[in-house]
Order: sequence, then C-alpha cells, then structure tokens
Amino acid sequence: MLSNRLMKHFGAAAAAATVVGAANAAIVWSGVVNLDIPASTNGLYLNVLNGANNLPAPGGAGSTVPGWDINPWSSVGLNFFNNSSGNTYVRASGTSGVSNLAPGFTIGAGSTYASGAAQASGANAFVLNSANNIVGFKFINEGTGAIHYGWFRISLGATFASVPRSVVEYAYEDVAGAGIAAGAIPAPGALALLGLAGLAGRRRR
Repeated sequence: MLSNRLMKHFGAAAAAATVVGAANAAIVWSGVVNLDIPASTNGLYLNVLNGANNLPAPGGAGSTVPGWDINPWSSVGLNFFNNSSGNTYVRASGTSGVSNLAPGFTIGAGSTYASGAAQASGANAFVLNSANNIVGFKFINEGTGAIHYGWFRISLGATFASVPRSVVEYAYEDVAGAGIAAGAIPAPGALALLGLAGLAGRRRR
C-alpha cells in the first residue's frame, strides 16, 4: 500500500524539514496528489506554483500549461524534459540522466542539474514497483523571475513505461535560492499524513 511505502518517508521528512534553508524559509507542499504520468510524448506538465497541469487530457501539450515547471514523459521509458531554467533535474551520480535521490539529499545551488532518462542502474537508480523515487529540480518563479528548488516523488510500476505511474507529491522552498532536503515537508503535514488524513493542503512550518 502507498501508506506503507511512504511511512518511513514522513518520519524522516519532519526532521529534514528544519535542516535546509534559511530560518524564515517555508516549504510549500502539495499533499498527496497522485497525478498520472501518461505514457506519451507529452507526459505530465505541471506548474508547481498553482498546480495547473495538462490532465485529464493525456494528449495535452506543455503549451496548455503556462509556466510549467516539471515534465516527466515518454511512452517507452521515463524521461524528463527541461523547463525554462535550463538543465532542471538533479543528477547526484553517474555521467548522464536524472537521479533518484535519498531522503535528506540537499537540492540547491550547489547541485548538478541534467535532463533525459531516469537512471536505471548505479547508486541513484529508480526503483520499480515502488514510490521510493524522489527527483530534485529547480524552476523559475514566473511571478518574480527568481530560481527556487524543490522535489517530487514518482510511483512506478513493473517498468519505467508501465501505467499507472504518477507524481505522488511535490514540494518546493518558497524563498528564492534557499535549498531544500529531498523528501522534506512541513512537520504538521507529516504527522497528518501518517494516518492519510488531511491529504490536501499547502502547509507551512
């Protein structure tokens, strides 16, 4: 069950939320959203600031989502397309591709950013039949033009291209330039989700 797979994450995330970022920084968290990633050349386009996306029409293109920030896609695997900030997704190891980050990994200005395929082997490989897949990213706040950092969690099936697959949840630091720990959410939200209560919300510590 998803609740079992995420149980350890929520315990660690409450602690991690206070580790990275300035004292006045606040993590904006989506709650559990389970947004489908269509097996298509468009995939899922998502604006993390307002939640706008190209669902439920799986053929919807990114042009229909102003200011989109993340785009996992592909009908034959799992790829990640860059947003307007340039190389968008964190690569923690290896020479190519996008990494699956360990909870607590610092996502920020010092991270290495890339695009392309999900890493299938090595220390930061994605895990099949699991929601234990965290992707770090950066994006431009279309309201201010500033860079922000965040993460999102992906649930996968038996293969990278198998559906259903989804973005389970996502979060970002609301202070421009402030780093965030992979998997970090506001502490009150972590406690609520242990019982899968209060699934919607943008909660701040």
